[in-house]
Amino acid sequence: MATGRNHRPATSRSRGIPEATVARLPLYLRALTALSERSVPTVSSEELASAAGVNSAKLRKDFSYLGSYGTRGVGYDVEYLVYQISRELGLTQDWPVVIVGIGNLGAALANYGGFASRGFRVAALIDADPSLAGKPVAGIPVQHTDELEKIISDNGVSIGVIATPAGAAQQVCDRLVAAGITSILNFAPTVLSVPEGVDVRKVDLSIELQILAFHEQRKAGEDLGGPPGRRPGEGVHPETDTAPPAAPPAAAVTKRPPEPGNDGDLPAVMPA
Repeated sequence: MATGRNHRPATSRSRGIPEATVARLPLYLRALTALSERSVPTVSSEELASAAGVNSAKLRKDFSYLGSYGTRGVGYDVEYLVYQISRELGLTQDWPVVIVGIGNLGAALANYGGFASRGFRVAALIDADPSLAGKPVAGIPVQHTDELEKIISDNGVSIGVIATPAGAAQQVCDRLVAAGITSILNFAPTVLSVPEGVDVRKVDLSIELQILAFHEQRKAGEDLGGPPGRRPGEGVHPETDTAPPAAPPAAAVTKRPPEPGNDGDLPAVMPA
């Protein structure tokens, strides 16, 4: 089987496929793979679109870039579409991947079984901690960062995964690029600077959680009957969703005659 560094088929850019379409192809492939595993021979655009979470018109437009139009009254051939999309995504060849940063996240990525089933082979695990050198993670011995360039060259790696702390990510990125890496998946919470011709995809779980928090806040405001985005109790009366009642004006107070007490009187002004 050809490897990523030795064989590069025509890319989606050279074929004129929009980036938005490329981003949806893995969704279609996942849905189609599930259908294939259930021995479903054909699928309509509506059924596949629903499984992938897109509308059917967008799906048909995306597939037109692949030259696949389906058959009226029958739909799309599942196995052929699996092959077609896999070929377009470059998944019909072997892609050696190196993971740099074998902390909790890096170790979890190394143990993820989905890489191999989708054409990605974890070729090496690299970390700067000398105490990790030689320690097996997911059956692969961790190697020290001093060997990074040699590891990439020996394994023909073109995809690097960065799972280091933010402060080390840019230096690791620079070394990966200098060693010949042209695609990087970045899990570090920082923005990487790369030269022309290097692709970076960023995965930031904290950002995704913040987006979910935004939507939760909006839903909480709607549940109270208030405008979206308002936090519960923020500037509103919790039951009426109106501003809290203001203090009574001076004209609203009444005077009562003093009543005798130990010191002979009480304040002359009392709230109504």
